[in-house]
Amino acid sequence: MNKSDKNVLVLGVGNDILTDDGIGPKLCDFLKNKYEGTELIFEKLNVGGLEILEFIQGYKTVIFIDAIKTSGGNIGDVYLFTPNDFKETLHLSNLHDTNFITALELGNTVGFDIPENMFILAVEIKEDMVFSEYFTEELASRYQDIKMKVLNILNELIPNEFLIAEKL
Repeated sequence: MNKSDKNVLVLGVGNDILTDDGIGPKLCDFLKNKYEGTELIFEKLNVGGLEILEFIQGYKTVIFIDAIKTSGGNIGDVYLFTPNDFKETLHLSNLHDTNFITALELGNTVGFDIPENMFILAVEIKEDMVFSEYFTEELASRYQDIKMKVLNILNELIPNEFLIAEKL
Protein backbone atom coordinates (compact mmCIF):
# COMPACT_ATOMS: atom_id res chain seq x y z
CA MET A 1 0.00 0.00 0.00
CA ASN A 2 1.19 3.53 -0.63
CA LYS A 3 1.12 6.51 1.73
CA SER A 4 -2.32 7.62 0.60
CA ASP A 5 -3.76 4.27 1.72
CA LYS A 6 -2.28 4.61 5.21
CA ASN A 7 -2.76 7.73 7.29
CA VAL A 8 -0.86 7.09 10.55
CA LEU A 9 2.94 6.86 10.65
CA VAL A 10 4.85 6.08 13.84
CA LEU A 11 8.45 7.15 13.29
CA GLY A 12 11.28 6.07 15.59
CA VAL A 13 14.01 8.68 15.21
CA GLY A 14 17.58 8.14 16.38
CA ASN A 15 20.74 6.16 15.95
CA ASP A 16 20.55 2.72 17.53
CA ILE A 17 24.33 2.41 17.84
CA LEU A 18 24.75 5.57 19.96
CA THR A 19 23.83 4.28 23.43
CA ASP A 20 20.55 5.85 24.66
CA ASP A 21 20.08 7.67 21.36
CA GLY A 22 18.61 4.44 19.99
CA ILE A 23 15.52 4.65 22.20
CA GLY A 24 13.30 5.87 19.32
CA PRO A 25 14.11 3.04 16.89
CA LYS A 26 14.00 0.39 19.64
CA LEU A 27 10.61 1.58 20.87
CA CYS A 28 9.41 1.63 17.26
CA ASP A 29 10.37 -2.06 16.90
CA PHE A 30 8.53 -2.89 20.14
CA LEU A 31 5.41 -1.02 19.04
CA LYS A 32 5.45 -2.54 15.55
CA ASN A 33 5.17 -5.99 17.15
CA LYS A 34 2.43 -4.83 19.54
CA TYR A 35 0.34 -3.35 16.70
CA GLU A 36 0.96 -6.10 14.15
CA GLY A 37 -2.06 -6.51 11.86
CA THR A 38 -3.31 -2.95 12.33
CA GLU A 39 -3.44 -0.09 9.83
CA LEU A 40 -0.43 1.68 11.37
CA ILE A 41 2.89 2.15 9.58
CA PHE A 42 6.09 1.94 11.61
CA GLU A 43 9.41 3.24 10.30
CA LYS A 44 12.81 4.12 11.72
CA LEU A 45 14.89 7.08 10.63
CA ASN A 46 18.25 8.49 11.71
CA VAL A 47 18.15 11.88 9.97
CA GLY A 48 16.61 15.24 10.83
CA GLY A 49 15.46 18.58 9.46
CA LEU A 50 14.48 18.73 5.81
CA GLU A 51 14.94 14.98 5.30
CA ILE A 52 12.24 14.24 7.88
CA LEU A 53 9.94 16.67 6.10
CA GLU A 54 10.23 14.77 2.86
CA PHE A 55 9.69 11.44 4.63
CA ILE A 56 6.46 12.47 6.42
CA GLN A 57 4.66 14.27 3.60
CA GLY A 58 1.37 12.70 2.58
CA TYR A 59 0.49 11.24 5.99
CA LYS A 60 -2.47 12.56 7.97
CA THR A 61 -0.91 11.81 11.38
CA VAL A 62 2.72 11.31 12.35
CA ILE A 63 3.90 10.29 15.79
CA PHE A 64 7.63 10.76 16.32
CA ILE A 65 9.47 8.84 19.03
CA ASP A 66 12.81 10.42 19.86
CA ALA A 67 15.42 10.96 22.56
CA ILE A 68 15.77 14.21 24.49
CA LYS A 69 18.23 15.63 27.01
CA THR A 70 16.91 18.43 29.22
CA SER A 71 18.54 20.18 32.14
CA GLY A 72 15.92 19.16 34.71
CA GLY A 73 14.54 15.86 33.47
CA ASN A 74 14.96 12.42 34.96
CA ILE A 75 16.31 9.63 32.80
CA GLY A 76 13.37 7.64 31.45
CA ASP A 77 10.80 10.44 31.70
CA VAL A 78 8.43 10.44 28.71
CA TYR A 79 7.16 13.76 27.33
CA LEU A 80 4.44 14.47 24.78
CA PHE A 81 4.90 17.52 22.54
CA THR A 82 3.22 18.93 19.47
CA PRO A 83 4.92 21.32 17.03
CA ASN A 84 3.05 24.19 18.74
CA ASP A 85 4.89 23.68 22.03
CA PHE A 86 7.95 22.10 20.51
CA LYS A 87 11.24 22.03 22.34
CA GLU A 88 14.03 20.76 20.10
CA THR A 89 14.83 17.11 20.52
CA LEU A 90 18.12 15.57 19.55
CA HIS A 91 17.17 14.44 16.06
CA LEU A 92 14.36 16.54 14.81
CA SER A 93 17.09 19.03 14.02
CA ASN A 94 20.81 18.69 13.49
CA LEU A 95 23.88 20.87 13.19
CA HIS A 96 24.08 20.55 9.40
CA ASP A 97 20.44 21.14 8.59
CA THR A 98 17.50 23.31 9.55
CA ASN A 99 15.48 22.60 12.68
CA PHE A 100 12.15 20.80 12.53
CA ILE A 101 9.90 23.85 12.96
CA THR A 102 11.73 25.77 10.21
CA ALA A 103 11.47 22.71 7.96
CA LEU A 104 7.69 22.56 8.57
CA GLU A 105 7.31 26.25 7.75
CA LEU A 106 9.35 25.81 4.57
CA GLY A 107 7.31 22.74 3.62
CA ASN A 108 4.08 24.69 4.01
CA THR A 109 5.48 27.54 1.93
CA VAL A 110 6.51 25.32 -0.98
CA GLY A 111 3.34 23.22 -0.91
CA PHE A 112 4.41 19.97 0.76
CA ASP A 113 1.54 17.78 1.96
CA ILE A 114 2.22 18.32 5.68
CA PRO A 115 0.51 16.00 8.22
CA GLU A 116 -2.55 17.49 9.92
CA ASN A 117 -1.60 15.93 13.26
CA MET A 118 1.93 15.64 14.61
CA PHE A 119 3.03 14.44 18.02
CA ILE A 120 6.49 14.01 19.47
CA LEU A 121 7.05 11.41 22.19
CA ALA A 122 10.42 12.27 23.70
CA VAL A 123 12.25 10.05 26.18
CA GLU A 124 14.77 11.61 28.55
CA ILE A 125 18.17 9.98 28.09
CA LYS A 126 21.63 10.13 29.64
CA GLU A 127 24.15 9.39 26.87
CA ASP A 128 24.05 9.94 23.12
CA MET A 129 27.68 10.34 22.11
CA VAL A 130 29.15 6.91 22.90
CA PHE A 131 29.04 4.08 20.37
CA SER A 132 27.13 1.15 21.84
CA GLU A 133 24.10 -0.92 20.91
CA TYR A 134 23.11 -0.98 24.59
CA PHE A 135 21.41 1.61 26.75
CA THR A 136 23.14 3.11 29.77
CA GLU A 137 22.36 1.28 33.00
CA GLU A 138 20.06 4.12 34.10
CA LEU A 139 17.92 4.00 30.95
CA ALA A 140 17.97 0.19 30.74
CA SER A 141 16.59 -0.06 34.27
CA ARG A 142 13.58 2.06 33.23
CA TYR A 143 13.01 0.52 29.79
CA GLN A 144 10.01 -1.69 30.73
CA ASP A 145 8.28 1.29 32.35
CA ILE A 146 9.09 3.49 29.33
CA LYS A 147 7.59 0.93 26.94
CA MET A 148 4.34 0.84 28.90
CA LYS A 149 4.11 4.66 29.13
CA VAL A 150 4.70 5.03 25.38
CA LEU A 151 2.19 2.27 24.61
CA ASN A 152 -0.46 3.97 26.78
CA ILE A 153 0.14 7.36 25.15
CA LEU A 154 -0.01 5.81 21.68
CA ASN A 155 -3.30 4.10 22.51
CA GLU A 156 -4.74 7.52 23.41
CA LEU A 157 -3.41 9.27 20.28
CA ILE A 158 -4.39 6.76 17.60
CA PRO A 159 -7.94 6.78 16.23
CA ASN A 160 -9.73 3.46 16.85
CA GLU A 161 -10.34 2.77 13.15
CA PHE A 162 -6.58 2.33 12.68
CA LEU A 163 -6.36 -0.26 15.44
CA ILE A 164 -8.68 -2.77 13.77
CA ALA A 165 -6.70 -5.75 12.59
CA GLU A 166 -6.66 -6.33 8.83
CA LYS A 167 -6.95 -10.09 9.32
CA LEU A 168 -9.41 -11.32 11.92
